[in-house]
Amino acid sequence: MSEIESLKVKRNLTALVEFSKIINSSLDLEFILNNVLLTCLGKFLAIRGLVALKEDNRFRLKLSKGIPEEVLTTFPDMITDGDYEFNQELNSFFKSAHLKICERINSSTGCIGFVCLGEKLNGKEFTEDDREFLKTILNIAATAIQNSLVVQELKKVNRELDSRIQKLNSLFELSKEFGLFSESTKVSRLLVYSLMGQFLVSNYAILNFEGSAIQVLESKFQIDELLTRLRNYDYLKIDTPLDKEKLEKNFSGLFELGVNLIVPMQIQGRVKGLILLGKRVNNLEYSDYDIEFIYSVGSLAIISLENRRLFKEALEKQKLEEELEFAREIQQNLLPSQIPVTNNFDIAAINLSSKQVGGDYYDIIKVDEGKYIIAIADVSGKGIPASLLMANIQAFLQVISKQNIDIATATGLINDLITQNTSDGRFITFFWGLLDDNERRLTYVNAGHNPPILVRNNEIIRLSEGGIILGVMKTMMPYNSNTIQLESGDKIIMFTDGVSEAMNPYSQEFSEDRLEKIARDTSKLNSQDTMNRVREEIEEFVQGAAQSDDLTLMIIRVK
Repeated sequence: MSEIESLKVKRNLTALVEFSKIINSSLDLEFILNNVLLTCLGKFLAIRGLVALKEDNRFRLKLSKGIPEEVLTTFPDMITDGDYEFNQELNSFFKSAHLKICERINSSTGCIGFVCLGEKLNGKEFTEDDREFLKTILNIAATAIQNSLVVQELKKVNRELDSRIQKLNSLFELSKEFGLFSESTKVSRLLVYSLMGQFLVSNYAILNFEGSAIQVLESKFQIDELLTRLRNYDYLKIDTPLDKEKLEKNFSGLFELGVNLIVPMQIQGRVKGLILLGKRVNNLEYSDYDIEFIYSVGSLAIISLENRRLFKEALEKQKLEEELEFAREIQQNLLPSQIPVTNNFDIAAINLSSKQVGGDYYDIIKVDEGKYIIAIADVSGKGIPASLLMANIQAFLQVISKQNIDIATATGLINDLITQNTSDGRFITFFWGLLDDNERRLTYVNAGHNPPILVRNNEIIRLSEGGIILGVMKTMMPYNSNTIQLESGDKIIMFTDGVSEAMNPYSQEFSEDRLEKIARDTSKLNSQDTMNRVREEIEEFVQGAAQSDDLTLMIIRVK
């Protein structure tokens, strides 16, 4: 990174830190939105812009700068799912307002709004770096905006509940109690006790949903009968309380069982459970205030249950990540710790997993003085299953390489071992050979792998002699080997399909043709420089797209 670029990055980071401090210093929505828009206009020297937020499934214009009032009045008012990029009316408005770039404000609940900016003062177009920096600003702002919206909503709720101080106090005390429990049985029991004490009910049921599965936490109804009747209805869509009248009309099966009230327990609009209550002992009906209180208590309970579940998942995820990191260390230790120094060959190799563990493999094993086994393999799939199979082939190769068997016969033995040890349809593409440092000779077998590229006098020779991929079936036809007398200046590039199939954002592959061109262009370079060149070309081609497959390279140049 150049000094100018480094200074630019430093300035950007400093600006982001200061911006974060400012917008998180207040919960006032107007203050936050003003700072967001002014920061964006100042950073990109834009002459106009706006901020819109989502309210009641509609985008509402909240703030604008530099856009004429007559244009603002044409801002569309419509129900939307948040995909403004594909909304014809919104796009028409953006065009009439001369807005050049728009980015979403995404929070944990999804898209909560967007920011649009007009052209720059200097007339330049917005770059990809500009778009990424704008996304970063909005990601930082999203939390502050979301917090402000949540606080506004809480204030509104508190104003509406001022007349019910006693029940609020009860909810407060219950919330503290719910927070103390980490077991679902204790949470549901506290919920039952609070409802029984407040409303004098004798029949009740507390149900928790995991997907479409029903977990009965507490019940005084006959459980089998209750579940049988409940499954006759689309219970996951009960998103509002159902009183006696609605139950008798639309849920007669539950009403006949003695259910007089159903109150959903929801998190972020999703029904995660139900509270079913029977008749009150004093024969009083459930009032609107009663239903609101039950709903509130149920929300506290389901949040406590959800927090418990999320906490458990977080612990399991952390444990899994620790195990994966340990597996990664083990896998890296299976690869050669250093490349051997030879008299006639210059060798370089690299392995990059797309996940913490991967299914690519390469090895260099010294079998005799001046003789080395070189190998490269690609297990189908990625992640832990592929890494385990990779470890198997590494172990097989280590053992068989010491048996003094010709590599064609040895390949058949390895295939039989892999076939016996795989049962889920996985397979391995495999290339290996015996490299003779004294005679400058390579004897190889290719088991369905991408044929390595041999560059000789600017011509391409593919090393494809061999047989079928490993692990599909037992060896029926023997593998063929081939011996090549290597010459000074020859270069062999061995690779997995993570190289040739590296994908850019437009779903285009890097391709073996590009790799062949690099091989010709770098024919005079040493192995390490050639490998660096390949990596640079791939990184430039993918344009920052995530690595979709494991990537392995081994390059051998004859001195």
